[in-house]
Amino acid sequence: MKNNKVIVYSTPTCPYCVYAKDYFKRNNVAFEDIDVTKDKSKAQEMVTKSGQMGVPVIDINGNIIVGFRPDVFESLLAQ
Repeated sequence: MKNNKVIVYSTPTCPYCVYAKDYFKRNNVAFEDIDVTKDKSKAQEMVTKSGQMGVPVIDINGNIIVGFRPDVFESLLAQ
């Protein structure tokens, strides 16, 4: 897969966050993992981007996905 900018906003206790990060690891996609429980400004950034307070929120090249959506991840990563 080509060079993509991927940010995963997550918490340590969220199973869907783990699934999303495992998906990217399995597919050799580099990503930045932001623990929103430790960084309030990044938590606010996540809410501003997504309009959501729940995690995971994934930013793939500026496209915002809420939740674990491997079908959407694959489509956006292939663009």
